[in-house]
Amino acid sequence: MRRRILKMMIASLVAMGVMFGAPMTVITWDWFATSTHQDLSQRLTRMSEHVLAEEAAGRAVEPRDLDLEQFRLLVPENGRLTLTYRAPDPTAARGYRLGTRQTGHAFTGEAVSESINIGPNADLTLAIPQRDVRPTQFLAVLTLMLAILVAVLGGGVVAVLTARRLSEPLSDVARRAANMARGDFSSDWPTYGIDELDRVSSALADANQEIAWRLERESEIVGDVSHQLRSRLTAIHLRLDELTLHDDPDVVGEAEAGVEQVERLATELDEMIAASRADSKARVAIDVVAVIETLVRDFAPTFASEGRTIRVAVDDSAPHVYGRPGRLREALSVLVDNACVHGAGECVISVGSVSSSEMVRITVADGGPGVADDLVPDIFRRGVSGGGSSGYGLSLARALVEADGGRLDLIQRRPAVFGVVTPMHAAAAEVKDGSADAEIRRVRVPHR
Repeated sequence: MRRRILKMMIASLVAMGVMFGAPMTVITWDWFATSTHQDLSQRLTRMSEHVLAEEAAGRAVEPRDLDLEQFRLLVPENGRLTLTYRAPDPTAARGYRLGTRQTGHAFTGEAVSESINIGPNADLTLAIPQRDVRPTQFLAVLTLMLAILVAVLGGGVVAVLTARRLSEPLSDVARRAANMARGDFSSDWPTYGIDELDRVSSALADANQEIAWRLERESEIVGDVSHQLRSRLTAIHLRLDELTLHDDPDVVGEAEAGVEQVERLATELDEMIAASRADSKARVAIDVVAVIETLVRDFAPTFASEGRTIRVAVDDSAPHVYGRPGRLREALSVLVDNACVHGAGECVISVGSVSSSEMVRITVADGGPGVADDLVPDIFRRGVSGGGSSGYGLSLARALVEADGGRLDLIQRRPAVFGVVTPMHAAAAEVKDGSADAEIRRVRVPHR
């Protein structure tokens, strides 16, 4: 985008430079030549006025007797003044002969000259070498070319700044849209002072909020449906288990068949839920330590301004997790932000693997007053908040964690400790079990 804008603007500047530069060069060249001719003509006019004034005063002389030295001050440096007159001569074929007289500098080569008639039989010609005019013309043309070059360069600088002003907001919008596509809904959508781009940014901001709400609602629906179905299937399974103890073999056979169907239905339910959460294109191995270190760096100035600290505590071996990068980062960002706003003391983010399980546990703790008892049952419900905020943060955080097969819970009320349990990457799980020595691809997750 920036390159195309630059090419278009620079091409326009060059075209304008050529379109205006070529005619201006010709005009400048001719203007100095014309100026030289006008100067010579003005000098000759003053000489002619002097001759006419002498005739009016009764002191007229024959052209051949005219004293040219009296005009010496009007002759330019290196210039030449020539008097051409016709004197009567009965022996000549035309009855007169031509005569010339000169004063000033004698030169050879091309000349710039002007002539004026000072009588019926006399002309004055004032000339200077053309080589004296050429440097001035070349200097003027060079100055004009430098001015055009400076104008083009200045226009190029303006083009670069304009292209940057236009392309950077577009690149920023594209980057934020890509983050939103990866599941990162935390990006702000600022205005850029460009009406069309601001409308696009506003539309994407609305879409960002709508997608986040839809994701939360869908996650809640899936979780509620899963919970209700599992509860009912468990109750049916228990009833059928009791029937397997009946004395009638037919009843036992039917009960065992029912148990088999319930187990198959539970398995299919698990597969459907897993399929609804699967995203093979976006789920990758995430370096959870890199994610948390990025959060710590981003939130450290905020904690420091409140006279508090934030740090991370990592076990000797912190494996990678499996999921979408934006979801984990956003969920942890909500927890750390809550600890900053509603908590107190030092904020500690701990990372470790769950023993005898292919899961990774991440806890966020602070030394604040904790969560009120009456708020605990509904702390993750949408719109519920104990600090006067919107109440969407924890609800969205749990939805994002559960979308990748994890779980977010309140582990301790006072002081508040929130825990995230998320699946370990398959390669990391194999390395943990000692069954493989796989290489894990590190994915650095950006933070706003």
